[in-house]
Amino acid sequence: MHRRIAAGTLILAVAATQMGCGTHKSAATAALPTGTTVAGAPNPNAPEIVAPGDIPDNQVYVPFTPVSGNYTVKVPEAWARTDTQGVVTLTDHYNSIRLETSQAAAPTVASVKASEVPGLASSVNGFRHLAVQSISRPAGQAVLVTYQGGSAPNPVTGKVALLDIERYEFWHGGTKLVVTLSGAHGSDNVDPWKTVTNSIGWR
Repeated sequence: MHRRIAAGTLILAVAATQMGCGTHKSAATAALPTGTTVAGAPNPNAPEIVAPGDIPDNQVYVPFTPVSGNYTVKVPEAWARTDTQGVVTLTDHYNSIRLETSQAAAPTVASVKASEVPGLASSVNGFRHLAVQSISRPAGQAVLVTYQGGSAPNPVTGKVALLDIERYEFWHGGTKLVVTLSGAHGSDNVDPWKTVTNSIGWR
């Protein structure tokens, strides 16, 4: 009888110890922080850096003339095109060409810095200004603004890609033509963008 009582006491003691350990573990788990942001982790709202999308060397270019007929330009064949209130946009993945004309005075480096750059800074997501300079093309002198910014959110992931952007402002006879070229950060589109800007002609 004494042995049975002793054994029963030992079983109760072990069970109590196990219950105590379980209670302690639950308390420790409940004490864990509930936040999901880890110190030093990447900013989830920062633009996503996607794989560069170089325009192929064998890309075919075709002439394009807007409804206004003010100019002509060569653009990549088969790119998706949209026309919205006089603004023509051609896209292929993260590569984009935006064409827009308006009646305005001839732009200068000083006027673009004073009036254009602040507007870009307030309207372009993640805007980072790089440079404003005067350049020469067959269509004449132009002011080039280079900067970086975020793309429109990806419809599937909701993420924003980091873009390298070149904004050319041409002028002829009271008409200003703004050509904005953009591609994923790191893309080597130097030659394609020269093909486009060198092909501009006034009518």
